[in-house]
Amino acid sequence: MDLETRLLQQILSQAHQLPEVLLLKPVTASTNDDVREIALKGVQQVLVASGRQTQGRGQRQRKWVSPEGNVYLSTLLNIRTPIDGRLALEIALNILQMPSLRDLELQVKWPNDLYSRHGKWGGILIEPLNAHQAVVGVGLNALPVPKEGIDQAATSLTELGLAQFDRIQLTAELYLAIQQAGEWFSHDSCNLAARFNHCAAFKDEAVEIEHLQGLSRGIFLGIRNDGAVEISSERGIEHFFQGRLRRASASSE
Repeated sequence: MDLETRLLQQILSQAHQLPEVLLLKPVTASTNDDVREIALKGVQQVLVASGRQTQGRGQRQRKWVSPEGNVYLSTLLNIRTPIDGRLALEIALNILQMPSLRDLELQVKWPNDLYSRHGKWGGILIEPLNAHQAVVGVGLNALPVPKEGIDQAATSLTELGLAQFDRIQLTAELYLAIQQAGEWFSHDSCNLAARFNHCAAFKDEAVEIEHLQGLSRGIFLGIRNDGAVEISSERGIEHFFQGRLRRASASSE
């Protein structure tokens, strides 16, 4: 067993959160796929982290650029409450409370982006295995990422003020944050709207949202406790449970 694995085991053991299976890889195709494969064998507690992914992905199978030096982690989350869209919001909110990140000015962009005024610094991918169990993957840009192949503003934790970071410590904190988010979700995501809206990207700004019925524009009011977005448009207050939210383009404002 290598030194990094032993250090991670020690941190998680002290927190009483050591999973049955813990794997640190220098490179893998996808940590989500790794966890899925292990979970299908009946293992209930899994953590897989990698220094690089060759086939990382985000929502809607978009490619997730995964260069060396960042944090890529997936785990298995077992939830008492049937999984819905609030889970990604809880995970994002708990990540913002990680000890290493508390002093940074960070935001969450609905529905699953870790964001800031300078752009996206991380993302969350939830792939349910059944109504009460999901593979949760998180990628954090600890270091500046190449701009090639990225279709939106991107930044990194070091650019946002994290002067020094320990990848094993970040990995441990991230795993614990995901597990804590599962507890919040299992307790009905108490007071979710107020907690989310406090750090919501684009709140009270002109936005547009791509959804199943097309494209809507208006002012982003925040979310409701059920996780739905509220948009104030010329049609009144509209609610959306799914979609892709972004600032309104200059031509549409």
